[in-house]
Amino acid sequence: MADSRNSGPQPDTQGNASPAPAVTRAAAVLDALASSATGRLTLSDLSREVGIPKSSTSNLLLALEEARLISRQGSEFTLGRKLVELGAAYLGRLDEVQEFYRYCEQAPVLSGETVRIAMLDGVNVIYLARYEGHPAVRLTSNIGDKMPVSLCAVGKALIARLHDHDIEELFPDDAELPVLTPKSLRTGAEFKAQLQTIREQGYAFEDEESTTGVVCLAVAVPTRGAHGPSLGLSVTALKATYTPEQGAQMVKELQELAHSLGNPMG
Repeated sequence: MADSRNSGPQPDTQGNASPAPAVTRAAAVLDALASSATGRLTLSDLSREVGIPKSSTSNLLLALEEARLISRQGSEFTLGRKLVELGAAYLGRLDEVQEFYRYCEQAPVLSGETVRIAMLDGVNVIYLARYEGHPAVRLTSNIGDKMPVSLCAVGKALIARLHDHDIEELFPDDAELPVLTPKSLRTGAEFKAQLQTIREQGYAFEDEESTTGVVCLAVAVPTRGAHGPSLGLSVTALKATYTPEQGAQMVKELQELAHSLGNPMG
């Protein structure tokens, strides 16, 4: 499952209204490095991405390097290992992630599959955790990857929970969607046509829309309070061996886990 990221923000426009422009620009540098196809950018590249002079960008990069948030490799810069520590600390404090792993390890069906928990982030999802029960499906998304919602079952399940007017604003009928396979949805109208079915059946299905030969089922986690995180669960299977009976069992266990995560007191 390929990763698809949007270009980083241009903070010279955002930074004017920011209470801390340097922080906004530093975040833009990290976004640009994360979005880079190679993961490496030069001073000139980053100056152009952030929209400030090279001298200012150089000072910003020096501060980020001293904080171990980025790393210098010759004339290029990459994300630093400190980000791994911060990400691990964030995930380690999410009760949902810990419960996710505990449940998958003992679930009759999911314990032998590749399962993920993801969070909605605009028109993308971010994968927070991945349970490896099926080594054959490792070609799919990893922890920290972003995926457009229209390309993945968990994205569909989460978007289906939104109000219709919010969905219409995000996905007008003529919206052109990212495409990864011949089966990828191509327009906002195609995407929205699936949402009512998802609402009625209580789960979403992805049929080789992001990776040829791979299918995926997903459910949304009931939100804890009005401002709780929008979380979803998904399980991946090989199309060649997948059966509707297997899918029904997968959905049953995903829904049990979703209920446990959304209603921890039962």
